[in-house]
Amino acid sequence: MKMNDIIKQKRLEKGFTQEQVANYLGVTTPAVSKWEKGTTYPDIVLLPSLARILDTDLNTLLSFKENLSHKEVASFLNEVTETVEKEGFDAGYLLAMGKIKEFPNCDLLIGNVAMLLVGFLNFLGEKVEKKYQEEIENLHKLALKSKDVNIREQSQGILISKLIEKQEYDEAQEILNTFSKESWVDRKQLQANLHIAKGEYSKAAQLTEEKLLSATNDIHACLMTLMEIAIKEDRMSDAEYIADVDKDATKLFDLWEYNSYVAHFQLYDATKNSIKALKIFLPMLKSLTKKWEIDKSPLYCHIQKKEVGGIIGPKVQKYFIQAINNDEEMSYLKENPEIQEVIKEFDID
Repeated sequence: MKMNDIIKQKRLEKGFTQEQVANYLGVTTPAVSKWEKGTTYPDIVLLPSLARILDTDLNTLLSFKENLSHKEVASFLNEVTETVEKEGFDAGYLLAMGKIKEFPNCDLLIGNVAMLLVGFLNFLGEKVEKKYQEEIENLHKLALKSKDVNIREQSQGILISKLIEKQEYDEAQEILNTFSKESWVDRKQLQANLHIAKGEYSKAAQLTEEKLLSATNDIHACLMTLMEIAIKEDRMSDAEYIADVDKDATKLFDLWEYNSYVAHFQLYDATKNSIKALKIFLPMLKSLTKKWEIDKSPLYCHIQKKEVGGIIGPKVQKYFIQAINNDEEMSYLKENPEIQEVIKEFDID
C-alpha cells in the first residue's frame, strides 16, 4: 500500500476524522485530505507524530518493506496482465517497472515480473522485443542473486536461452554449470540446446537419447503403479488396458522385448489367471535369452553400446524359477508340465 492509502486506512481504523488528525498535528483539514489523496505528503518533521497518532510505525507509514507475499505478487501479476490486455504492452511494462522500483529487493516480484514480460514479448513478436529485451534481461540478472533456488534457476534458464541466441556460449555454459543437482529446471535440455547451437550434434543426441531412455523407465513405473491401483479397485478392464499401453510403449520406444511381457504377467499373476499367466510366462522367460542391442535403434544410436540380456538374462531366469519353486502363490505355475520342461530346457536348478 502507498502512504496515502495507509494514512487513510489507519485513520479510519482509529475512528478519527480528518479534522481530528489535523488538529492533533496543527495542520489544516484540507492538508490531511491531500495526504490521503496522494496529492501531497506530510512534512518529514510531522511523520513521527503522525505515526504515533495512527498507532503505527514509520516503516509501515512509509510503506517500507522489502518483500511482497506470494498472494500480493500473484495479484499484481494479474493487474499487469489486465493492463497489457486493455492498454497495451507499454502501459503494463511501466506499471511493472514502477512496482519493482517500489520493491527493489523483492526477488519474488522481480523474477515473476521478468517471466511475465518475456511471455508477452514472445507473444507480441520481435518488433516489441528489441525495445525492452535489455531491461528484462537485467531483471533476470537481478534474480540470479536470489536466495530462493526456484526464482534463481528460473531466471538462469531464461538467460541461458538468450545467451545461446546471441552465440555467447561460454557464458551460457558457466551459468548452466551453476544449477543444483536437485534443480527443477530441465538442465539436460538446456545443455542439449547449447550443444546443438555449437554444432556438437553427437553430444546433443547422446544426452537427449539418455534422457529419453530415462523417461521410458519413468513411464513404465507409472503404468505399473496405475495398473496395481486398478487391480486393487477391482477395475480389471482398466488394468488390462494399462498393461496393453505398457506393451505398446515397449515397442514404440524400441525397448528390450522382455519388457513387453512384464505388465501382463504381473496382472495375470495378481489375478491368479493361470491360463493367461502361463501363456505370457513362457515367451517372457525365453525373451531373457535375447540380447537388446540398444545402439541398433535410431532412438538410441548415440548411446554407448551395451548389450542387455546376454549377462543378466540367465540371472533373471533363475530368479523366476526359484520364485516358482519357493513361492506358494506361484505354485499354479510350478505344477504345469510345460514349466517343468522349461526348467529342464534352461537347466536352471
